[in-house]
Amino acid sequence: MTARVAHTTIDCHDAYALSQWWKAVLDYVDIEGDPNLPGHEECMIVSRDGTHRLLFIEVPDDKVVKNRVHLDLEPVEGGRDDELARLLAHGAVEVADRRGQYGPGTGWVVLADPEGNEFCILRTLAEREAAASVDGTVEGS
Repeated sequence: MTARVAHTTIDCHDAYALSQWWKAVLDYVDIEGDPNLPGHEECMIVSRDGTHRLLFIEVPDDKVVKNRVHLDLEPVEGGRDDELARLLAHGAVEVADRRGQYGPGTGWVVLADPEGNEFCILRTLAEREAAASVDGTVEGS
């Protein structure tokens, strides 16, 4: 027997606002027939191909420590630094810059969404392969 991930849940103070923010980041949509509206305490969004869902649930607790689980995002278009600029312009906050940590052109950047939930922006596969062909190493992000 096995299990599968049904969806990823993110605790927050404003489920609607955060679901809208992430819809723009990931190009996700509301679930057909179940639109998210202001005031909803639970808001779910889904990838356009239906393979991944994020559920935002309002909780009274503040986020006070680093996430134990987080999303790693890989740009669909452009490169890591292009996506970083887009996300910062969209309201993400830079938490830690790990670019170049393993040599030129390597690494990732840790960001936070408007409620402080951390996530990372990685290099694209093409960027990782280009760096590997230069120095002969493979680094995961």
